[in-house]
Amino acid sequence: MTIMRINVGPIHPSTHGVLKLVVDVDGDRIENITPKIGFLHRGVEKLMETRSYMQNPVYTEKLDYIAPLAWDELYVSAVEVALGKEVKEAAQYARVILLEFQRIASHLLWLGTFANDLGQLFTSFMWAFRERDIVIRFLEDISGSRMFYVNMRVGGLDKQLPADFRERAYGIADYIEEKVLQYPDMLDSNSVFMERTRGVGIITRDNAIGLGVAGPVLRASGVEEDVRKSAPYYIYDKISFRTPVRSEGDSYARYRIRYEEIIESINIIRQALDSMPDGDMTGLPLKLIGPAAKPETVVVSRELPRGEGLIYMVPDKQKPYRVSLRSPAFINLAALSHAAKGLKFADLFAVLGSLDVVMAEIDR
Repeated sequence: MTIMRINVGPIHPSTHGVLKLVVDVDGDRIENITPKIGFLHRGVEKLMETRSYMQNPVYTEKLDYIAPLAWDELYVSAVEVALGKEVKEAAQYARVILLEFQRIASHLLWLGTFANDLGQLFTSFMWAFRERDIVIRFLEDISGSRMFYVNMRVGGLDKQLPADFRERAYGIADYIEEKVLQYPDMLDSNSVFMERTRGVGIITRDNAIGLGVAGPVLRASGVEEDVRKSAPYYIYDKISFRTPVRSEGDSYARYRIRYEEIIESINIIRQALDSMPDGDMTGLPLKLIGPAAKPETVVVSRELPRGEGLIYMVPDKQKPYRVSLRSPAFINLAALSHAAKGLKFADLFAVLGSLDVVMAEIDR
């Protein structure tokens, strides 16, 4: 055996951020991959410990710049637990709707870039970004920002939703569904796409559990785990929706899980819109003081687009005393070497792309 070491990155293309991979190959077969991270490290958790409670969403949103609303909501929920504050009923429905739109936007960006990673189907890249832009513009009109929304407040949102919110949300859900249902006709009928994803990067059910992977990566390996069902929050226990699961554990299964999750998110949005009550949904002002009689620790988890995200906080009066974050993308990246071992070097990018990592969330 003659091992050659190849450095992949830390340039951006096909590495989904500033990531370096040290790849050991025997011929063109992968023997081992060592991810080298830290190029984006900012010390976010320590910075959060020096800021007042509601100065921190500007940090959490930049962890996952593909789905910033999801981390924003996770952090604000932890502050709500620390303060002992309930989320207003109307705001619970609004948050679920906005979070599911954010999940759709995240999966659409992943789908388009994944097909592009494989060197095929630029049309699917354009289609996915076309649909994603509709969602992003909708979120921009609600929050005032196209990329970083910072519109969660303790107990609700920063302001009431626009008067045409329901009408526009229904219309966007119908539009996205109509367009997304066309995707399999293009992707699943493309022989190159199928050959580069089916049977490539297999993570078995036992290995998925052992490695601790999360979200679509875990569900693609046959494990039906979704925080929205196993530990429901807001109104998820009032909504009927399916958790997509597949048993193959390969790159194709991970694509199908995310595709089916887009359809389920549309289903969740419609049900939430049907039942959303009228009422005030504005939260507390930004300049709030922490709890006088605080819980010793706060632990909150959410089903983020990339899997279960978790925040551990030790609250204090003015600011968090300690903050620690669990990134699903970090755990999923750790499975790369296992999933790619024995494959050809060219398959590396199909496997890495299928894991849907965001480096700013991993490095922090």
